Amino acid sequence: MSENRNLLFAILMSIGVLGLWEFMYAQPQREAQQKLAEQQRIEQSQQAPATTAPGAAPGTTTTTGAPPVPGSSAPTAPGATIQTGLTRDQALAASPRVAIDTPRLKGSINLKGGRVDDVALKDYRETVEENSPNIVLLSPQGGPSPFYAEYGWVAGAGTTAATPGPDTVWTQEGTGTLGVATPVTLVWDNGQGLTFRRTISVDENYLFTIADKVDNAGTAPVSLHPFGLVSRHGIPPTAGYYILHEGLIGYLGDDGLQEVHYSDILEEKLQNFTASGGWLGITDKYWAAAVVPARNETFTARFAATEGPTPTFQSDFLLPAREIAAGGSGEATSQLFAGAKEVRVLDKYQDEQSIPRFELLIDWGWFYFITKPLFWVIDFFFNLVGNFGVSILITTVLIKLVFYPLANKSYESMSKMKKIQPELTAMRDRFKDDRAGQQRAMMDLYKKEKINPAAGCLPILIQIPVFFALYKVLFVTIEMRHAPFFGWIQDLSAPDPTTIFNLFGLIPWDPSTLPVIGPFLMLGVWPLIMGVTMFLQMRLNPIPPDPTQAMIFTWMPLFFTFLLASFPAGLVIYWSWNNFLSILQQATIMKRQGVKIELWDNLRDLFKRKPKAQE
Repeated sequence: MSENRNLLFAILMSIGVLGLWEFMYAQPQREAQQKLAEQQRIEQSQQAPATTAPGAAPGTTTTTGAPPVPGSSAPTAPGATIQTGLTRDQALAASPRVAIDTPRLKGSINLKGGRVDDVALKDYRETVEENSPNIVLLSPQGGPSPFYAEYGWVAGAGTTAATPGPDTVWTQEGTGTLGVATPVTLVWDNGQGLTFRRTISVDENYLFTIADKVDNAGTAPVSLHPFGLVSRHGIPPTAGYYILHEGLIGYLGDDGLQEVHYSDILEEKLQNFTASGGWLGITDKYWAAAVVPARNETFTARFAATEGPTPTFQSDFLLPAREIAAGGSGEATSQLFAGAKEVRVLDKYQDEQSIPRFELLIDWGWFYFITKPLFWVIDFFFNLVGNFGVSILITTVLIKLVFYPLANKSYESMSKMKKIQPELTAMRDRFKDDRAGQQRAMMDLYKKEKINPAAGCLPILIQIPVFFALYKVLFVTIEMRHAPFFGWIQDLSAPDPTTIFNLFGLIPWDPSTLPVIGPFLMLGVWPLIMGVTMFLQMRLNPIPPDPTQAMIFTWMPLFFTFLLASFPAGLVIYWSWNNFLSILQQATIMKRQGVKIELWDNLRDLFKRKPKAQE
């Protein structure tokens, strides 16, 4: 039947998109990233990483300690190599520090180099367990997985005076901890008439402000360029999904959003930009560190990487030179974001701090125009009901209401098709040897009854963009991370942790440990509910007379059950609830149209040797 062919086309297209996405992109990238991360861990245990100089091509080494110009294409002298192979605690203890303590952050500033290289997030933990360690974002050089931000000055043309470098030990003015209302000031005198003073403040969330000042007490003018950078040593473990960017990122004026994967910058080595207004840094799935130059200046920016025993990556900017006369001073103020990529926080910084398109630090994807509004709707109801799972259920009802007129027409058309099914069956018998005549007769009947045979595929087609947008919301927004529903679902962004293959935990065995097939055996309660609701929804329609179509309709729910088992639980809950609402909607319309609801008849026919229409 024509309506069944259209419905099959829509379903097969959905399967094709989901299947290609999972098996050609998501799974290969996960495996590649896992192998790369494992290789990195082995290499790091065999050889200590080299120190990265501020603004230098990462991975270069020298002994001068003079920082190079960020943004220059040729690598120059980085700072002296420091001790490596330490634990994180040992690396922190190896240098003097100023503590950081805010409502949402804890850590310290390294007085050696003046780096922000120790930041942990108080509100986020590694797992759903309450006693799980806090997420550590920034870590010092010398320990495992260095990741830090650094600001400073580079000597300009004609200036030979020493500037602070990675080995420079700053002195804190006074005492105290960096907090929301208590900035700290660091000082260093180069002994040549220049006094460098750095004041660091932090807000109640994740934004540091770094105000650098240079006082020139010498007899000659100097030229100094302010710079800022974020550096990471080694490739971190990543989610490895095609739909998610993890790596170097920036929004750079007219060049717009730049997203560079670790593997790509390792191949290219260097990318240069010139921008007026913007930001750049390195992002993980849920966390990021980004430097933000002054908005009223044109700056040069760079993404750089160098291969080696431990690859190193860097995002940096260089501002125009400050010409500081004898007896004068020069200033530069920039900002550093180091924290969780919370939607409201990033939007606030974009609006109140005038950081252009800072919201794009979250990878909203191609369906941005659907994804972000969908997040706001879900977040709105979450603030009302206090549960993201319930909010998804409410949002699903709203989506059904928005698409109700279109879906209503579709289901009405499908109901009319059921009413004329006896005529279509007789028509096929009458024109069984004349396919062209059969098609003409069917189209005349459709026209007479005012039926659109293509309408049957619309309920599935219209929800595909919403499905992908919701998947993106669940996958990339930190608000969904570790968000519980009810019962065993403690993280809506993760797959249902139960599986029928160990009787939902009654048997002490983890099927996921089996090689190759293990991930496909994690078939939890919610994927099963989704499969049942999809099966019942398809049984509302007659079994197609064509054996191939009938077989596809029969096995389709089982295929989707296994396919979606590895998707976030929140998405499977959405699909299950959407199926249930669709069943109610279609049954109501069928009853209103005077069409018999043959659900039980169709289920009975399913177990017969032939479909009812062929008997």
